Amino acid sequence: MKKLTSGLRMAAALLAFVAPLAPAQTADFPNKPIRVVVPFPVGGTADILPRLLAEKMRARFPQGVVVENRTGAGGNIGADFVAKADPDGYTLLASPPGPLAINASLYPKLPYDSTRFVPVTVMAAVPNVLAISNKLPVKNVPEFLAYLRANPGKVTYASQGNGSTSHLTANLFQSLTGTQMIHVPYKGTAPALTDLTGGQVDVFFDNLGASAALHKGGKIRIIAVADSKRSPVIRDVPIFSEVGLPGMQAVTWFAVVAPAGTPPAIVQTLNAAFVDALKQPDIQQRFADYGAEPIANTPEQMGTFVRAEAVRWAKVIKDANVTLD
Repeated sequence: MKKLTSGLRMAAALLAFVAPLAPAQTADFPNKPIRVVVPFPVGGTADILPRLLAEKMRARFPQGVVVENRTGAGGNIGADFVAKADPDGYTLLASPPGPLAINASLYPKLPYDSTRFVPVTVMAAVPNVLAISNKLPVKNVPEFLAYLRANPGKVTYASQGNGSTSHLTANLFQSLTGTQMIHVPYKGTAPALTDLTGGQVDVFFDNLGASAALHKGGKIRIIAVADSKRSPVIRDVPIFSEVGLPGMQAVTWFAVVAPAGTPPAIVQTLNAAFVDALKQPDIQQRFADYGAEPIANTPEQMGTFVRAEAVRWAKVIKDANVTLD
């Protein structure tokens, strides 16, 4: 996680072109509620983190900050909605990597251009984890690998949907270990975790934020963390490098963007509001409860980071031959 954080803070280039707007049109921003679109269902980390920030930001923006879920197509429906919204700062997208850095390499054609979104900030980064059903007769990664090799093509793994970080993390794992599992895509984290808890699916490379409570409650078992250091949320669980898989690192980040053409003055106002909220002690504690490390970088830093992430995940997709199955 330290490498990720330093990389984010060292980034320096802006992702998208932003058009100017006369000062008179930005001086009174905001004068109505700001809508933050989450392109995934209620209940997952992608939904929880922006809702925590929206509540905190209402003190700064008395007109209100409203979170709205527009789901479907791997996050593309919500992303397309925001891409086509007026570039006035009143409609934003809060999203994990899929619509911003992955889907362009996975889908044959998208109705929007992800490179034209205007960066606001990366809210947080959360490590992915290997979570398994209690019905699976294994207790650690070596036992899990032995079970996979004894049952090729029989173990099922959930994802938040095609092209999600959970989908790609599972493919990275299979590529590194030479194993094979059956993909079961869901529409978001919550339904995937429900079926993992119930034993309808065997494995889920979820982000830590959503699955930690179920692990602590004994409903599922997290057996490894895909990060460079152990998580303070589940200190007893090893990272993959400790069990012989040093290349198995995958972190899910959550970022805010605006439509192309949003004025720089408005982008800076939004960035300041999100960064201020992210620096509040109570927000940092709530994020920590979900295993999320606040980032709160500049639009310029976010722009470079997202472009680098797009290159990294494109390589994973190509090397693992990931398809929309």
